[in-house]
Amino acid sequence: MRARTRTGFVMGLNQPELFAPTLQTAPALYVEVAVPLPLRNGLSYAVPVGMEKHVAPGVRVVVPVSGQRVVGYVLSVSKTLPDEVDPSKVRPIFHLLEAEPVFAEDLLKFLREAADYYLHPIGEVLRSAAPAVERRRHDGEDPRGSGLVKASLKARWAKVREETFVALTPEYLAEKPRLRGDRQAQVAAILEARGEVSMAELRQQVKGARSAVESLKARGALALTLREIPDDPFFGAPVPRDVPPTLTKAQDDAVTAIVGAVTRHERQTFMLHGVTGSGKTEVYLHAIESAQKAGRGALLLLPEIALTPQLVARYRARFGDNLAVMHSGLKDQDRHAMWKKLHRGECHVVIGARSAVFAPVRDLGLIVVDEEHDGSFKQDDHFRYHGRDLALLRAHRAGVPCVLGSATPSVESYHAALEGRYQLLQLPDRPTAALLPSVEIVDLKRVGPRGPTGHELLSLPMVRAIDATLKRKEQAILFLNRRGFAPTVRCVRCDEAMECPSCSVALVLHRREGALRCHYCDFKVPFANACIKCGCVEIQLLGVGTEKLERALIDSFPSARIGRLDRDVASGMGTEAVLEKLRTGELDVLVGTQMVTKGHDMPRVTLVGVITADAALAFPDFRSAERTFQLLAQVAGRAGRRDLPGHVVIQSFQPDHPVLQRAKAHDFEGFFDDEIGARRELGYPPFGRLAALKLDGPEEEKLQEMARRIDSFLRALPDVVSGKVKVLGPAPSPIERLRGRWRMQSLLRCPERPPLRRVLLQMVDEMEAFTRDGIRVAIDVDPVQML
Repeated sequence: MRARTRTGFVMGLNQPELFAPTLQTAPALYVEVAVPLPLRNGLSYAVPVGMEKHVAPGVRVVVPVSGQRVVGYVLSVSKTLPDEVDPSKVRPIFHLLEAEPVFAEDLLKFLREAADYYLHPIGEVLRSAAPAVERRRHDGEDPRGSGLVKASLKARWAKVREETFVALTPEYLAEKPRLRGDRQAQVAAILEARGEVSMAELRQQVKGARSAVESLKARGALALTLREIPDDPFFGAPVPRDVPPTLTKAQDDAVTAIVGAVTRHERQTFMLHGVTGSGKTEVYLHAIESAQKAGRGALLLLPEIALTPQLVARYRARFGDNLAVMHSGLKDQDRHAMWKKLHRGECHVVIGARSAVFAPVRDLGLIVVDEEHDGSFKQDDHFRYHGRDLALLRAHRAGVPCVLGSATPSVESYHAALEGRYQLLQLPDRPTAALLPSVEIVDLKRVGPRGPTGHELLSLPMVRAIDATLKRKEQAILFLNRRGFAPTVRCVRCDEAMECPSCSVALVLHRREGALRCHYCDFKVPFANACIKCGCVEIQLLGVGTEKLERALIDSFPSARIGRLDRDVASGMGTEAVLEKLRTGELDVLVGTQMVTKGHDMPRVTLVGVITADAALAFPDFRSAERTFQLLAQVAGRAGRRDLPGHVVIQSFQPDHPVLQRAKAHDFEGFFDDEIGARRELGYPPFGRLAALKLDGPEEEKLQEMARRIDSFLRALPDVVSGKVKVLGPAPSPIERLRGRWRMQSLLRCPERPPLRRVLLQMVDEMEAFTRDGIRVAIDVDPVQML
């Protein structure tokens, strides 16, 4: 990752340039190209004669790198080379993949800044942000010598379906001639009110719409546009248009503040803190509508795909189908079609998970981050960015407002709001007559985990609450953040838990599958109620997973319809299928992991049960208290969201723990006061900056030796010697071995960013010396997970 490497030769890959063309004349232009290699900066190349007018920042090019053809992205164009580059070693680029830049100038600048902040190779950052297009080597250049490749992306993605969109022409809107018949009048009224509408939607709303459209088109009143539409299940079924509800006073105040900033195109960050069910989504809808009316785009980030179908349906009901959805469940061709819609300016609203922060939204006017506290916004491998933080950066650079919404804001965000760096907007109440649910904490030490059913962790109060809910014909959600049947399987003869051969974790029994499975590397081995090492049939199944809890509920409540939602039974749209069963009343009780805790609005769910609240508190992480409070508050918020009163039962062996007591009282401010004091005393965020060095390698002894070398290097740096930067570690990671590789980490802590960044940059400059014997070293700026 040495920054000084600037030509088409890369350290460690110094083979002859097999494909490099020869320049006949001195080049008039040079380009800096980012390639998908571990290089912090781009490489310098010459622009052949005849290609100058097509080369621009953001364009994809094919370049020679150590005897290979590599697809890269032009970062900059210049008439001169950097001083450190030898002109005799500069090779020409081969050709362009397209004349139009993949990244607009503002988006390219944002991505370069993101790469610099997280100290990640710029080429890998651009590749992760690029659309899902063909990345293989291309042959066949334009015979006219422009260097443009004759490759048809449309032919490549031939399966993308097309849809016709209809809009009134400016001539019609100016003259508004008299129309013939009710059907033409209905079509014109819909288009005048909503702008562009798909032909499929018009046919749903107006009988005989096709003939009316053809007549209006013949008169010059309509313009028809054919566009590619991804085969996305989120757009499969029509959604009836909704009528915006009357806003509460608090909602109206929040909307007024955000819409004002959108209208003024003002750089401003809002912290929208509202209790669960307070109507934050309605505020988002009004804010995005204001951006659309101003002719600007909007970006909504969600923490998980599981939340996407419900929100997409709400946005389609309000705005129609002219929006883009970006999620990992899309096929490559569909993701590419979504990306092209945005890139061409055919769509101005995008909804997606963290990677949607890179979406090419034109004329960006607003960014919204829902559930901003959620840890899934942080990418934990490769390009280790935080989606929320990059959303703030992108909004700031674009000079537009950014809204961070949550019922349980992160400590850092809420502290920034209290300090005045963000404008705090409060939604203290639910908009309907619904009150926040009552919360009961069950002391498992006193009542015991086994209730009248005899099943583990179904206490008497929990069983009674479920039984009462079922008798009222209402629904319940039970939360247990451990999938599988038994988290640990122990052999009585060996006296050892069965562990993954590649990870230092126990294998989890999945009884329905008949296998022991590792939840980290997905290793699987058949299980026949015997020890997989010695064959002994005397085994103990320790702990409870969602599969075992589901079985216990079926045994205890045989007439109830029990469902389960975790990664074993649902993925992608399968998640929505399970949730739809709960929404339509086909399920009485839903058991699930974190997938059931966030954002779902189920009107007949009146009971939420937390099977064990202690697990999250035991994590070796300074954020464990914060995560536990957020988890409990979020899952409790699924109960009693409409007219029916809600009740929450939390089982714990630590009923008096301050976090549980704050959650019982729905007291976020009290929890924040407790937590901020501890953070201030220990120097953790928001009162300090953190970075983690994460090492992994195939051999434990060599990894330990390299960790000691890195530690010696760090402790000799001036900012560490002076005490400005503290180094904690190195130490084995909490999960010491993962996917066959041993893991260690060090934590760097500093009250301010500049000294910490100096240390990290010095580490980057020496990275090559520390990546030997198969050892990898990763820098995680602003780490979220300590595992």
